[in-house]
Amino acid sequence: MPNHKKAGTYLSTVLSNKCPRCREGNLFKISNAYNLKRYMEMNENCPVCSQPTEIEVGFYYGTGYVSYALTVALSVSTFVAWWVLLGFSVTDNSIFYWLGVNTVILIVMQPLLMRLSRSIWLSWFVSYDKNWRSHPLNNFERIIDSYKEKSN
Repeated sequence: MPNHKKAGTYLSTVLSNKCPRCREGNLFKISNAYNLKRYMEMNENCPVCSQPTEIEVGFYYGTGYVSYALTVALSVSTFVAWWVLLGFSVTDNSIFYWLGVNTVILIVMQPLLMRLSRSIWLSWFVSYDKNWRSHPLNNFERIIDSYKEKSN
């Protein structure tokens, strides 16, 4: 019997940018999110289970909403942390210091947030199948016709 890795949890799968169907294959061609020339290049299909990553034309347009929610959550978190740890006052410019620090954090984390938003978005449309090895991909409900020909 072949040695297969145990699938991770939903959260670990999304955070590590793994395929939502098998939870093993990498969604992105390179693992370094800070290789700015190639950081958003995705595999057309999961290298493990062959799940298509581009389900339909324009599929990832919705990731803008996910990315926005992630950046708002991160900004709120840094605001609360700043308030608790350093505090805000009407007599100093601490709010402006927080804005500067928050802006730098968001810029530095943007490649990670963009990848994470794609991983989350795909996981909402592709379900985990613990028996993916015995369930072939036959039903391409929303995939474009040209992809059907490539994957067969």
